[in-house]
Amino acid sequence: MEKVAAPLHTLPLKSVQINDSYWSRYIQLVRDVVVPYQWEALNDRIEGAEPSHAIKNFKIAAGEEEGTFGGMVFQDSDLAKWLEAVGYLLQTEKDEKLEKIADEVIDLIAKAQHKNGYLNTYYTLKEPGKQWTDLCECHELYCAGHMIEAAVAYFDATGKRKILDVAIKLADHINEVFGGEPGKISGYDGHQEIELALVKLYETTGNKTYLRLSQFFLEERGSQPHFYDKEAEKRDGTTHWQNSFMIENKAYSQAHAHVYEQDRAIGHSVRFAYMCTGMAHLAARTGDEEMIKSCKRLWRNVVSRQMYITGGIGSQRHGEAFSFDYDLPNDTVYAETCASIGLIFFAQRMLQLEPNSEYADVMERALYNTVLAGMSQDGKSFFYVNPLEVHPQACEANENYNHVKPVRQSWFGCACCPPNVARLLSSLGQYIYTVQGDTLYTNLYIGSKTDVELNGNNVTLIQESNYPWSGEIKFTVEADQENDFTLALRLPDWCAHADLRLNGKKVLMEEITNGYVHLKRTWSAGDQFQLILAMPVERMKSHPLVRQNAGKVALQRGPLVYCLEEADNGPQLHQISLPANAPLQVQEDENFLNGLVVITGEGERQKAEDWGTGLYQRGTHTATETVPLTFIPYFAWANRKIGEMKVWVDEKGNR
Repeated sequence: MEKVAAPLHTLPLKSVQINDSYWSRYIQLVRDVVVPYQWEALNDRIEGAEPSHAIKNFKIAAGEEEGTFGGMVFQDSDLAKWLEAVGYLLQTEKDEKLEKIADEVIDLIAKAQHKNGYLNTYYTLKEPGKQWTDLCECHELYCAGHMIEAAVAYFDATGKRKILDVAIKLADHINEVFGGEPGKISGYDGHQEIELALVKLYETTGNKTYLRLSQFFLEERGSQPHFYDKEAEKRDGTTHWQNSFMIENKAYSQAHAHVYEQDRAIGHSVRFAYMCTGMAHLAARTGDEEMIKSCKRLWRNVVSRQMYITGGIGSQRHGEAFSFDYDLPNDTVYAETCASIGLIFFAQRMLQLEPNSEYADVMERALYNTVLAGMSQDGKSFFYVNPLEVHPQACEANENYNHVKPVRQSWFGCACCPPNVARLLSSLGQYIYTVQGDTLYTNLYIGSKTDVELNGNNVTLIQESNYPWSGEIKFTVEADQENDFTLALRLPDWCAHADLRLNGKKVLMEEITNGYVHLKRTWSAGDQFQLILAMPVERMKSHPLVRQNAGKVALQRGPLVYCLEEADNGPQLHQISLPANAPLQVQEDENFLNGLVVITGEGERQKAEDWGTGLYQRGTHTATETVPLTFIPYFAWANRKIGEMKVWVDEKGNR
């Protein structure tokens, strides 16, 4: 009889205490600046920023204020994501003041909830009586999903049931309304989110009703005759938005086919990533082999054909969507911050299906590049769109680029990204490790102290490093007694050579499986081992079918992608080329953002002044001059003065 593998799972956030030279600052920034700042934004108290209306909507719905609904139809979700981030912060550190604010918000949410469990301020205030009539366009289940996720996080942090009871009541109401039984709605939301939230609620409550409901929403998607058409017909064709694009273009919300039949990333990139996250999470709990195959098929397409080197996804502004395989423009790209966060969610759930370092590699790539680029270093401004090439004048004067911003914004009318960054970074401890039986898998190299039970015994693992600037990571085992278990360390895809030392002695990496080196032994208290990852500057090339990067090179060191910025290299970055044999140096810049590691070298710049006055000339070879170049980590761009930026640089002499 074939042996069944033990299930994989993440560690509770309370079991992982991050103490890291790189990430602790960001987590503290979320706690001290980002969450308080977003609280002010949700209360419409940020001067010059677009109003959120989120708190005011709940106050009106709860009967505490007079007024009308303001903001987007999905405005409730901003508050829910903020509350979820608060829940994660409280799981790792007590904060009575923050908890008091959150409790007051929860009281407000509970007062706004209908007696039957329904909760949505838009339909309560603006279109009462029309609940569940426009799921394709209006995000009711999306908002419900975010509220459920917030409830689970806050309950895990405090043990207080009030918000969890709100979520249970809401989920029970949804279960009464939706399903395949007569009298119920056989439909699903236009923006996926409820699916993954219901699996979390199942894990917290043990109620399989929520697991089955998640499965219903996923399996019903794409059914024929199409649900969007049927509900639009019941509304006499009326639409929430200015046109019927969402209804007619089924692929926009991945409702063009059953999830078991889909084979490529298509449509709105955030919806795609959330759908895949829900699929993978559900499959990890049910063992549905067909759904697992679908997850792997969709994963393979998105990361091997439709992902930017920065971990961004979604290449076009129209529909915030994917376009087609290998179509990855750098200057008109969308690459929404939320989409990369969704890709990280997807990767984490895939790691619960199988221990494969590829998932952690992508998780790391998106985290260190696009997600961090989405927030300024002071935590007070944000990117919605994450380009790989920027010319500020084009952003201002050419409407094809007006979605690209050369500076981060203080807030947005559609403010999904800022609270998404906050909830991801505040829950970062959940992404570092996964456990399977007596094996602890290290997915991310983040300094931390972790308590875990392995082989029936409590073990503490301390991880220390100066990652991502250095590839040397030290681990120390603390245990009450000797214990037999396996530590599996990820060998990143960017690393061509690694060494391992155990208690000071070099050891052979004898067992490497799916990108993890396995150390299986009897561990004693005080055992130390060191993983040394070679971290040279790498010249990265694109697949030959990525036409936008033909003849170009990007620099990467460790998990960090680098870019040129006007502040260091002057304007007209498109005139710069990097010789294929140019030496490159690594050095610390103490004057920029508390000491970034930058890459320097010499390149060539076209001398445009030698061209003359004509726009075009026959057979003219433009003279060049040698210039010093400085590449900074991509996440750090746009933290100084406004200017150009470029990731992919022409490589001279490579053809």
